[in-house]
Amino acid sequence: MTAANGTSNGNGATRKSIRAPNPPLKDSVFDMFRLDGKTAIITGGSGGIGYEIARALAEAGANIAIWYAHSKKAHALAETIASDFNVKVKAYQVAVEDYAAVEQGVAAVVDEFGRLDIMIANAGIPTKAGGLDDLVEDWNKVRAIDFDGAYYCARAAGLVFKKQGSGNCIFTASMSGHAANVPQEQSCYNACKAGVIHLAKSLAVEWAKWGGRVNCVSPGYIDTAISGDCPFEMKEEWFSLTPLKRDADPRELKAAYLYLASDASTYTTGADIVVDGGYTCR
Repeated sequence: MTAANGTSNGNGATRKSIRAPNPPLKDSVFDMFRLDGKTAIITGGSGGIGYEIARALAEAGANIAIWYAHSKKAHALAETIASDFNVKVKAYQVAVEDYAAVEQGVAAVVDEFGRLDIMIANAGIPTKAGGLDDLVEDWNKVRAIDFDGAYYCARAAGLVFKKQGSGNCIFTASMSGHAANVPQEQSCYNACKAGVIHLAKSLAVEWAKWGGRVNCVSPGYIDTAISGDCPFEMKEEWFSLTPLKRDADPRELKAAYLYLASDASTYTTGADIVVDGGYTCR
């Protein structure tokens, strides 16, 4: 005979199980993807990938805080999302490489929206040179935004999540955390993204004991402003090494982030979803 919180040993005594309870779930898979009443921060939210993530979560019902560094259009984009999906959206200028600024930004969002459920640490900048050619100050800048900034966002949000006993952090990593891209040389970026992937796995184990989840998405080549100034010949080599022979529209990433942000993924933590057109599986 099995007890609700344990199993019988055959002599009538019941052993207490360490098994955690299952979360309440909807029967409809479409309902599982809804985010009604939840609040999400998306860093780098005015850029190509970040903006599409914001739209995806807003379409699913979430209220959105867009964080940006220097964008002149962030507030207009926030208004567009709010109008399109009838949710609350606000833009905040936050330097993710400054932990004090990140803490203040999280506090401002909680104060404005009343809660925080999802942190999407998406902000990042590329490396422009290889490991020996890179200036040390450029290395430090990329690391500060791409790796330190990702951790700072997870930490500040995680402290809120831990108090409330739930929360969800999603990092934007990269296929460059799995492979050294060619022909461009970008050791710093590659190393930072590999670090983000392992940071997600490490935090996932640590946060699980109080109900938090941590995952990441690793995009491949995406048609955004970051790659807009790359030479034609470089892009042709990228396409030749990508089985699908193209880069991606940033909208092709939306479903991966929505899955990880929603109750459709309540048993998914420490995962890295690679969306790279087959580049890393060659």
